[in-house]
Amino acid sequence: MGKRFTSVLFLSAAFVAVTMTSTSVEAKKYGMAGCGLGSLAITSNDITQIFAATLNGIYGNQTFGITSGTSNCTADGVVKQDKVQELFITMNYDSLGQEMASGKGEKLESLGNLLGCSSDSLSRFGQVTKENYAKLITEDSTPASVLSAVKSEVKSDKILAKSCSQI
Repeated sequence: MGKRFTSVLFLSAAFVAVTMTSTSVEAKKYGMAGCGLGSLAITSNDITQIFAATLNGIYGNQTFGITSGTSNCTADGVVKQDKVQELFITMNYDSLGQEMASGKGEKLESLGNLLGCSSDSLSRFGQVTKENYAKLITEDSTPASVLSAVKSEVKSDKILAKSCSQI
């Protein structure tokens, strides 16, 4: 009788452990198809998850969601903000350099937004990049060095240091 009681107790403990584990798995905000546009459009966790997965696959938004932390995806360490900023500079290097020289432009404003600058400080951000262009963009510049130089200038500017939160 003692072995039987021990077996029942062990099985009960195992059942409780499995139940608790599966409960934490179900706490996600999306179904089996994962996060992405599909999880926003289809909220039930049944056979319709096929359509959610199809939406995620067709539009390729799941990767973006995971990277950016949108569409029910979490951004807990997937891409850090400074890498996003550096990638932005890399992708827009030439035109961003021209806009820095003039102190205005759409890409320059976007960089200011990525640096967390408030909308009312973006004109100051453009002015600072224009005034310090020779220090920001040199013959040996890389996207990483440009980002570092821009952040340094933003930190040294009294107005921008207070209004840009991602430096």
